[in-house]
Order: sequence, then structure tokens, then C-alpha cells
Amino acid sequence: MRSIPPRRPVRRILGLLGAAALAVGGAVALPGTAQAANVLSNPGFESGGLSPWSCTGNLGSVVSSPVHGGSKALAGAVTSSDIAQCSQTVAVKPNTTYALTGWVRGSYVYLGVDGGASSWTSSPSAYSQLSVSFTTGASQTSAKIYVHGWYAQGTYYADDISLDGPGGGGGSDTQAPTAPTGLTSTGKTSSSVSLSWGAASDNVGVTAYDVYSGSSQVLSVSGTSATVSGLSPSTGYTFSVKARDAAGNTSPASNSVTVTTNAGTGGGTGFKQAAPYLYEGWGDPPNPATVMSATGIKWFTMAFVLDSGGCTPAWDGSRPLTGGVDQTAINQIRSAGGDIVPSFGGWSGSKLGANCSSASALAGAIQKVIDAYGLKAIDFDVENTDEFENEAVQAKILTALKTVKTNNPGLRTIVTFGTSTTGPSYYGNRLIEQAKSLNADIDVFTIMPFDFGGGSDMYGNTVNAAEGLKNKLKSTFGWDDATAYAHIGISGMNGLSDQQENTTTAIWTQIRDWANAHHIARLAFWSVNRDRPCPGGGVTSNCSGISQNNWQFTSITAGFTG
Repeated sequence: MRSIPPRRPVRRILGLLGAAALAVGGAVALPGTAQAANVLSNPGFESGGLSPWSCTGNLGSVVSSPVHGGSKALAGAVTSSDIAQCSQTVAVKPNTTYALTGWVRGSYVYLGVDGGASSWTSSPSAYSQLSVSFTTGASQTSAKIYVHGWYAQGTYYADDISLDGPGGGGGSDTQAPTAPTGLTSTGKTSSSVSLSWGAASDNVGVTAYDVYSGSSQVLSVSGTSATVSGLSPSTGYTFSVKARDAAGNTSPASNSVTVTTNAGTGGGTGFKQAAPYLYEGWGDPPNPATVMSATGIKWFTMAFVLDSGGCTPAWDGSRPLTGGVDQTAINQIRSAGGDIVPSFGGWSGSKLGANCSSASALAGAIQKVIDAYGLKAIDFDVENTDEFENEAVQAKILTALKTVKTNNPGLRTIVTFGTSTTGPSYYGNRLIEQAKSLNADIDVFTIMPFDFGGGSDMYGNTVNAAEGLKNKLKSTFGWDDATAYAHIGISGMNGLSDQQENTTTAIWTQIRDWANAHHIARLAFWSVNRDRPCPGGGVTSNCSGISQNNWQFTSITAGFTG
């Protein structure tokens, strides 16, 4: 977090070549087609999982908002190098016309059939329907249906996709594959089971393997291994697998295997923290005990620990580490039954991460703060060009956090950094990758979803950014969804941001509810000093610039339980 003003500039470059390519697209008119059963499986993603859809780059996920119908939808987290194409291959009949429809939301979202027709639209703020018709070839027995976004255009959503026409099977190929053999479990966690099996054979060729939990199909894959996720801890599941060919012929079931998932630990570290920022050096700081009594909040993130010279920690780089107004506030918080997490760094000022000569010197400075207050957690707010955009300083900070965590058993470490609307930027990704390579064992990676040119949909953009972070943590650390969510933090900006983005109390409630539903680790905002009304007051230090009640954002945050 950082003082007001200024904040970091927004960097947005739209590739002219990609934009020009998109400009030639257009909707395809839907001809008259006889309606039949939807031959797609999991068309509205109501199963809660992707299967049998598969998405490039592991960039697809099932979300509960925004949806078109039902309670679930697909989210594709497009990146600058991957359009997050999600596809499903189904059996079809030759020489037959099919009608493909679907509801999509986002910038430049495509729906189509591989090797055939497609349609696209740009509908960033609401769902719109796409329609395509196609006729199968004389010997065609399968079709690959896809939906995708476009490079660097942000997360898209898709829901209620339908392929109307007769199902496959029949025709010249009526022979089913043989049953897969030797199904076994190759690993498990509290929320997932990994499986492998021997290949089936077929007179034409096996195109997919369908994985069943009991009588329910939970996954469809092309290879002979799969990981079933989203399971409950300490629960027994019985799995089997069937092979399927392009004509839709299905084999008998393999042998079954019963696996009990590991005991749960909350999906990650078990650490949960609702801790809005409180700044004693700015913005008419309130009495924290008064705020605690009015809202029920227990934790505060105290800003900021900076360098007072010679790699020496001080509040704001000028107020004494102990014996001043910051310690008075901390004593009030603890007397009222709460606690604090200090935040090192921020947007401006002389920072320890940049100025301490080595990781060991930085660890020593952090240790002085830990010793002064007997801390349970620390937050390192990595921002600006001196820390966030300096990979050597990033590595120094992560190495120092690893050191103090080793030297202080039970200490929780948090890193906080800016984000794009679709997830971490280059430097955010680099920070996560360095945390992995250094074995820094960071407990919480917290993003700041504001001042990113996100426009009016602050809820949607915050969720998109958090899902992008989740996907990055999964791909970097090999975690499942639950574990990745349990290492995520969100730190918003209440009311008006420096770029006039407006996070209202209603939107913050939505964000809090999403955070609880996905069991993330940390929820914070900038700042309690600003958690007071001043509608039309603009962006200022001691009020939010909008209409609200005193401490309303803090009250909402206090309802975060993870």
C-alpha cells in the first residue's frame, strides 16, 4: 500500500496486430436446424469441475460468479501468450447438421468447432449469445468444440454451451474398446487422488478415457493417467475408468480402486487474517480500540516500517520503533484482545529491502522489529521500481524472509504486490517464481487489485486477478486449487482509488463473500484511516470519497473468516 498521491502508473499496451486480426471477425448467422438433445457433457459446468472440458495452459476454472444460468460458469484466464482455449470432443454422425450455441462474457470471446466455423463477440460487462452451425463430413465421427478468449484481453466467461443434434455412435464402427486394465492410485492429498491404468485397445482407436467416482463421471482425459481434485479430506472414493472411441462406443469398466484422501489441514497453512491497514503517520489516525469496539476487527496491518539510515528499522523511517505513537496504538490493540502485523516497504520512502546491503543484513533489521513486538506475522509490501521491479532486491527480500522464518518458528510471512486485472504481472510472476526457487516458504501472496486501470467492475476484476494468482501458484508450486487459494491474500482500496475506481461497501461485501467461499488466507484494505464518509470528497487521506458509515469497510472485513 502507499500514501495518496501518487501511485504507480498503469501500463497497458494492446498489440496492434492482435487488434487488427480481431477486427475482421464477425458473427455467423444460424441457419434453421432441427433441435435435438445437447450432446455436450457438463454444458453449464454445474458439476463444479471442468471435466470433460480441457483448457490450454491449465488456465480454465469453474467459478460461481458471474454466471448466465445455474450456479456455475467457466472462467478462462487469458494471458499474453495463451488464449485459454477450453475444448471438448464429442461423437457425432456423418453428413449431419449441428447447431452450436453458448453464452459468453469478455473481450473477444470465440465459440466454434475445430477445423470449421466459429463466431466471436466482445461483451465485457454482460453475457451475450454466440451461435454457429456446421455440417459434418461424409466420414466424420467426432467434433472438437471450443471456446477461447484473445491474447492479453483479460479473463473471459462461458456458460450454457449447447451442441444440438443427434449423438454419435452407429455408422460403420460399432465395436467398443476393450476395458482399461490395472487401475491403481499413484498418489493422494487431502483433496485429490492421482490414478493410472493400462491402455485399452480398439479396432479404430481410443480417443478418451472417462474416469468415474462411483457411478458419476468426474473426468475425461486422452492419456492413461489423471488426477481427480476437489475431493473432501478423510473420505473414501471408489474409482473406475472406461475407454471411448470416436464413434462413441464405450468399453466395459476397468477394475475399481478405493482410496481414502488424507486428513485435511484447511488446504494450506491454516493461517487466516482479516487485517486492514492502519497508518499512524497520516490521515487523522483513529483510536484503534474505538474501531475494534465498533466493528469486531481483531488484526491491523501497521504501515510502514522503513529505513531510518544504515539498515535501521523505524516507523515511516522517522518515528521510533518503540516508545512512540505506533507502540501506543499497538498496546491499545493488544489490550483490546487484538494483534498487529507490521508492513515493511510500501510505495514510497527509504526502504529496507532496497537499502540493506545483503539478505542477512535485511534479516537482521526485520528481526529487530520481531523482537520489539513479539510478532506472529510480518508483511512485506513490495512495490515500485526499487523493490518490485528489481529482481535482485526481490531475491534479497525473499531470502531474508526465509531466514527470519527459520529463526522464528511459527512466524507467518506475507508478501504484498500489485497486479493486473488478470493476475500477476511479469514482476509478480517473477516474485512467485523466485519464492519457489529459493524455497522461501511464503505463507501468503497478497495482491492489490486497484490502480490497475480496471474500470467500473471492481468485483469482477478483483476476482479475475485473484483467479490469475491462484493459477500461477498452482503452476509454480504444483498445488491443487484448495492449497493455492489458501495461500492467497486480497488487499483492496476502499472507496475511490487514485484512478477513480470505486469499490463501494456493497462491492467490498461481495469480495469478502468470495474470499470466504474460496477459503483464501488474508483480507485487507487501504485503509482504516480512510474508512469514513465524504461523498464527493475525492481521493484523500482521511475518508473514502463516497457515502458510507464510519468504519463500514472495517466491519465488512471483520466478517472474513476464510
